[in-house]
Amino acid sequence: MHSVYLPPEVGGLESHVYFLCRALVARGHEVDAVTSHSLPDLPEHEVMEGVRIWRTWMPARNTAGWASHALCSMPRFSSLAERADVLHAQDIAAILPCMAAQRVRDAPIVATYHTSHFLKRAKSLIWRPIFKQFLQSADHNLAASREIASVAESIAPGIAVEPLTNGVDTNFFRKVKPLIANPSRGTKRLVAPRRLVEKNGVEYLIRAMPEILEEVKAELVVIGDGPQRSSLERLSEELGVNKKVTFLGSRPHADMPGLLSSADLAVFPSLMEATSVAALECLACEVPVAASRVGGLPEIIQSDVGALFEPGDPTSLSRAVVGLLQKSGLEKFGTTARQRVVDFWSNDRLADRHAEVYEAVIQNRQAA
Repeated sequence: MHSVYLPPEVGGLESHVYFLCRALVARGHEVDAVTSHSLPDLPEHEVMEGVRIWRTWMPARNTAGWASHALCSMPRFSSLAERADVLHAQDIAAILPCMAAQRVRDAPIVATYHTSHFLKRAKSLIWRPIFKQFLQSADHNLAASREIASVAESIAPGIAVEPLTNGVDTNFFRKVKPLIANPSRGTKRLVAPRRLVEKNGVEYLIRAMPEILEEVKAELVVIGDGPQRSSLERLSEELGVNKKVTFLGSRPHADMPGLLSSADLAVFPSLMEATSVAALECLACEVPVAASRVGGLPEIIQSDVGALFEPGDPTSLSRAVVGLLQKSGLEKFGTTARQRVVDFWSNDRLADRHAEVYEAVIQNRQAA
């Protein structure tokens, strides 16, 4: 595996790749994962629950930094490829190291396109031919949503891209004892587990809070950090809702089930999204979800587990949230949500499908 981020980094990609690796190890496979040395004080090599993790240099969290990491990770990745049966690129920056490693060992490449970064760059006349080459170089292409798969297939006609929704470890993400004390009587708690960057649209959730508070007693807990935090804190003060909005900052991955289980409703005001692992994690913890009608979110949020609203529209957002909070039997939404994830988006299902893909590409490469 090659993935730019892995735990203890917190995020959808990180969670997806790590739990997939762990599930493959549990099935008897050997997994080496090359990732970035993105946080200080982390070892260059360690074994986490059977997954061998190797960290290489990355100078910055931007396009140039990701590209530098991809290039500098090639020696390590190529050395590991000498005994690999499959090379799996987890998103854009991972594909070049896989292509380089094929010179060491002619192993098949599986590539997964996860994020909105792909959708943004897919509009670029510079990036489209690069993506076309990447798509053509892989033995099997996966995408985290139908939207990403459709865009990828439009870039490389004749290349099939399989939409495969990211999975959740439903043994880890489940309803547990809340980590946050219950709110005051009659108050509903909203939670937004989001990195505070523009594409995640948290600004519009803050702007919707005055309208929400006119209709229901509620409070909002924002879990995550990012460059927009100070501006969002100022916005909540300007709108007079700062006493009802708490910014927790980044929290350890191990805390997430307890934090999510502290909420009545999760809100995802994204302006752009693949299939949100964080939204699936909320559903697995029996927390209904209100989300923007963008990307892969409509694929996982149906009317019996939550509601959709228009992106960038505080009024649409507030109506969806208030409508859910005023429903009787909201707990049933949570129960249904949990079962939906277990049935369709569990990590076990994801690992089974990946094992099938790996076996198929190995056999096809051997037969060629």
